[in-house]
Amino acid sequence: MTISADERPRTRTDLAWSISVGGIGIVLFTAMLVFTWYFATTLLLIFAGMLLGVGLNALTNALGRRVHLPHAVRLAIVCTALALVLAGVGYLGGATIAEQATALSTTIKSQIANVKSFLDNHGIDTSFFDLGNAAPDSSPNPPSAPTPSPGSGSRGALPGADALASSGGAIVSQTFKLLLGTIHGVGNIFIVLFLGVAFAAQPGTYRGGVLFLAPARHRARTTLIIDRVSETLERWLIAQMTVMLAVGLVTWIGLAIIGVPASFILGIQAGLLTFIPTVGAIIGGMIVVLASLASGWVAALSAFVLFLGVHVMESYVLTPLLQRQALDIPPATLFAFQILLGVVFGIWGLALALPLVAIAKVMIDHFKTYEAPPLAEAA
Repeated sequence: MTISADERPRTRTDLAWSISVGGIGIVLFTAMLVFTWYFATTLLLIFAGMLLGVGLNALTNALGRRVHLPHAVRLAIVCTALALVLAGVGYLGGATIAEQATALSTTIKSQIANVKSFLDNHGIDTSFFDLGNAAPDSSPNPPSAPTPSPGSGSRGALPGADALASSGGAIVSQTFKLLLGTIHGVGNIFIVLFLGVAFAAQPGTYRGGVLFLAPARHRARTTLIIDRVSETLERWLIAQMTVMLAVGLVTWIGLAIIGVPASFILGIQAGLLTFIPTVGAIIGGMIVVLASLASGWVAALSAFVLFLGVHVMESYVLTPLLQRQALDIPPATLFAFQILLGVVFGIWGLALALPLVAIAKVMIDHFKTYEAPPLAEAA
């Protein structure tokens, strides 16, 4: 096929335009990846706030099916009810939670020491238990204490100015680290709560803003994708909250019947860790069994059987029953994405892997369905 002299300049222009657009697209995609990598924690924090907003909006809409009130009033009722529930749990079980949390921490530390001693006695390396902390007296020739000079009297036992300055600096440094860590954690919680309430207060505004950014010819498709993602996340969140509540209650009651101390706080942590699929259940089971060792092998074995029963109930009864209409992700695929996001983005990536994979699945399913009719017609 020959190209006429008049069409050659146009062909060169189209080729140059395609190369330019492709180059710009590659640069923008690379910049987006770099931006996501460096600001992953912030982006995941914003996404957590959006998830909270989706959950609050779902509860608000559920309340709207029963009472006909403005959206803002229904949202205020939902937030007030949730705050009262949390305040009631803190007031009625606050002392129990604090007491059992302290007892659980002591029990876990003692059981880890027992496990380390057991492994040492059987010739198994346990250096990973030390976490890199060397003992202060591990040197073969510890320095001898300075001999007080004659006539110094009781002043020889007092620390010098350098020792006081060093100790004071260490105390101030640890205090600042603890204070900054507390401020950071509380600040993250406040950001998630603020974003959640803000998104739930005006969902139509943010939805309209996203649609405004989409090109006019793709606005109908974008609307459909946003609605499907929102519906999927709402159903998943409600089902996930139900599963977490059921797992927490069954674990608490089961451990209380077995006679394991700190059963209430163990039930709470088991329910909360259920938010993280697969990995959360394994971590929760390890904590339960380790804490049960303090009550004897019979209690530990009973707790292990209870953990298996709760895991079977969650994985094969509650989750398929409640989430069959929300998500249909193969376990191996989900676990692989959990490991990947956990390694790359840390605890935030591990905790938010499931909703992120759910969004990706909704988009993939939509584009497959959208492209199916043209292919059928072409066939």
